[in-house]
Amino acid sequence: MMIRTALAVTLATALTMPVVAQVQKQDIAGIRNYSRVDATVGCGGATDPSAMAALKKEGFASVINLRLPTEEGANVEAGRAAAQAAGLKYIHLPFNAAAPDPKVVDSFLAAVADRSNQPIYIHCGSASRVGGVWMIKRALRDNWPTDKALAEAKLIGLNNPALEAFATNYINTHR
Repeated sequence: MMIRTALAVTLATALTMPVVAQVQKQDIAGIRNYSRVDATVGCGGATDPSAMAALKKEGFASVINLRLPTEEGANVEAGRAAAQAAGLKYIHLPFNAAAPDPKVVDSFLAAVADRSNQPIYIHCGSASRVGGVWMIKRALRDNWPTDKALAEAKLIGLNNPALEAFATNYINTHR
């Protein structure tokens, strides 16, 4: 009886705790700092247009680009054209880490929630902005505790203290 009760408590605890995704770092030609978060999400830094066909082969349906068109090497239009040629939907949500706009985060959350966009690949220059907006998604949409969302965001690439503060504030004001 005691073992059965202990097993039930353990099972109940496991079912109520959020599962922390295992961020898997991989090498894909043309992608800086690529990681697979789960079956529906991949993240990365600078992504060369030549990598779009490989992303399609990896099973992605859409690409979200967080880079500003003015960033060195961003080449947004070439990325869009290559994504479309590969059969990927391309979503450009320019996100400035130095002056983060909550409206861009709102658009990001809507795009990621849209099942027609999944599986989805999200990228910026280094994966830091990706980690920041993904942290927000995990906390607000997946109901993860902020510390667990932050830990995953850092594995993805979040390394900007100001962006981390923005993400934490966004989470706190939108819960």
